This record gives sequence, structure tokens and C-alpha cells, in this order.
Amino acid sequence: MHDIDQELDTSGLNCPLPILRAKKALATMEPGQVLHIIATDPGSARDFPAFARQTGNELLEAREEGDKFHYLMKKG
Repeated sequence: MHDIDQELDTSGLNCPLPILRAKKALATMEPGQVLHIIATDPGSARDFPAFARQTGNELLEAREEGDKFHYLMKKG
């Protein structure tokens, strides 16, 4: 399990809001810190891996639990 430095709940928000909120949260964090993102938008399963590749952040984990998607992103 990874240590989580910050949690961001974007439940109920649709693309591109979860990505934009995550980008804003990551901007306030130090390199190496981990952001836990909770989303309900099914499109986020495609969006977050692409976002990580494009921004140099590391997607440590992506999982689905019930109707929620959980992502752990490490700031690059």
C-alpha cells in the first residue's frame, strides 16, 4: 500500500473536470507525493493513464470498486 499525501474526490464530475482538479491538486504538491483520486466518470479509466503519460506523473494504481474508480498518482 502506498502512503497517500492528499485525497481528491471528484465523484459526480464528468470529463474533463476530474483531470483538471487532479492537475490543480498536483500543482500544490511536492515531487514524490501521492494523490488519491476518486472518480465516478467511466471515461476517467482512459483519461488518467493518458494524463500521467503526458505530464510525467506516475500512475501507481488504477482500480474500480463498485461504481467508483480509484487512482493513485505520484507527482513526478
